[in-house]
Amino acid sequence: MQQCCFCCVLFLLLYSNERAMSIIPQNFEGWKICVEKKCGIPLTLEFAKRRLAVYEDERLDETKRFVNLYGHEHLRHIKDWFRRIIREEEIKMRF
Repeated sequence: MQQCCFCCVLFLLLYSNERAMSIIPQNFEGWKICVEKKCGIPLTLEFAKRRLAVYEDERLDETKRFVNLYGHEHLRHIKDWFRRIIREEEIKMRF
């Protein structure tokens, strides 16, 4: 399973949540660049579906850790952004 880039996680551990939130992408385009370019993770349909399944189940330890680090609002953003990737990739497959 691939995670966010190590530098982002390390930064979150070293600095306060308030300061760290400033480096966390706050919009879809910024997030997509972070994941694909900085972390080198292709946002494929399969990957997006797998990650969304994890983030939609708040009983999972991984999702609980995500919420503890980033909060419920950012979790909502991430789920919305994965849904957008899924929609866009499914549209591409039709053509």
